[in-house]
Amino acid sequence: MTASTHPIPLHYLLPTMLVLVGLIHLLPLSGVLGSAQLAKLYGVAFTEPNTAILMRHRAVLFGLLGVFLVVAAFRPALQAAALVAGFVSVASFLWLAWSVGGYNDALGRVAVADGVALLCLAVGGAAWLLLDSRC
Repeated sequence: MTASTHPIPLHYLLPTMLVLVGLIHLLPLSGVLGSAQLAKLYGVAFTEPNTAILMRHRAVLFGLLGVFLVVAAFRPALQAAALVAGFVSVASFLWLAWSVGGYNDALGRVAVADGVALLCLAVGGAAWLLLDSRC
C-alpha cells in the first residue's frame, strides 16, 4: 500500500494519538469542581479538606497535561516531550494500580482509560520514530 492510498497518512497518526491521550487526561479536570465530582470520578468520598484540596489540585495538573498533549499534537517541536510526559503519567498510574491492587470499580475504569492511552502513546511513538527516521 502506497502512502497516497494508506487510509491514515503516517504524519496524521502521531497528532491523532496525542489528541486522544490529551482528551483522556482532560477527563479528570471536572474534579476541580469539588468533592462531589471527585467522588463520581474515583468512587471515593473526599470529605477531609486536605485530601479534597490535593485531589482538586491533581485535577488541575491533569488539565494542564491534557492541554499540553493536545497543543503538542499541532506543534512538532513539542511532540517528543508530550510522548514522554504522557507515558510517564499513564505508566506510573498503571504500575501503582497493579502493584497495590484492591482498587474499586471507578479506579478500574481509570486503569482501562490509561491502558487505552498507553496503547495510543505506543502507536504515536512508533509513528514518531518512523517519521523521524525518514528525515
